[in-house]
Amino acid sequence: MWLALAFMSAFLLGCYEVNKKISLNGNAVIPVLFFNTLISSLIFLPFILLSFFTHVLDGTMLYVPHVSLETHIAVFIKAVIVLSSWMFGYFALKHLPLTITGPIKATQPVVTLIGALLIFGERLNLYQWIGVILSIASFYLLSSSGKKEGIRFSHNKWIFFTVLSVLTGAASGLYDKHLMGSLDVMTVQVWFNVYQCFMMLPILLFLWYPRRKKTTPFVWHWNIVFISVFLCIADWIYFYALTFPDSMISIVSMVRRSNVLVTFMAGALFFHEKNLKSKVVDLFLVLLGMIFLYLGTR
Repeated sequence: MWLALAFMSAFLLGCYEVNKKISLNGNAVIPVLFFNTLISSLIFLPFILLSFFTHVLDGTMLYVPHVSLETHIAVFIKAVIVLSSWMFGYFALKHLPLTITGPIKATQPVVTLIGALLIFGERLNLYQWIGVILSIASFYLLSSSGKKEGIRFSHNKWIFFTVLSVLTGAASGLYDKHLMGSLDVMTVQVWFNVYQCFMMLPILLFLWYPRRKKTTPFVWHWNIVFISVFLCIADWIYFYALTFPDSMISIVSMVRRSNVLVTFMAGALFFHEKNLKSKVVDLFLVLLGMIFLYLGTR
């Protein structure tokens, strides 16, 4: 059951990435990100109000408990890490093809595993090392595919932004491992969305708004709403999958990265991106790497 939920979450994450790409095409990044955080916060607002002022959600998975100031600070730190990852990822996705950013983002579990190796003292087995090596090889081949489209990995700042998004995303995953050892799921999911919205508001008002006429204009797309909806549902299913006693966070996080299949297909069908034949090989290596990571965690 939990594995099926993980695949469902992966599919929804793929839909989230596709709607994000549509929303960012020729659009201002900061307003799109602000509305994403705002809508996500509004989605969770009823759960906060019902939890704080009624007993309707008591004892359910949707209950938002009262927590200490220290807990709010810990979740705020997570919000800073996640928002940094999203900032880098949004700007990169606006300027790069989905068939480039998708496979790069799919290597995030590798970075997480390496982080767990260095920070938590975990050790990789043979299968996991094979998975890491295959993922690194796919990144190298992907750089060759990118050159055919005029994207030089070593000189392209948007590739650098994608890598920074992966690194901060992996840091968020490692921090999740620390947080989820003692905190309630809804506490983390609800408040980090709210805090991101509060952080994005001054960025929108003081950094983007005064310069809005000198940069890419903002155009409202209903896909911006779908970004938040797909992400909130995908994350909720992900957290729900982790409530099963036999679930394995390492496998669930890797399965979620199979969303690259959705983004790759969307890049081919809807955005008519180039050099798909060579990128299929890169994608295959990424997925093969994920399989070996899965085998190594059984």
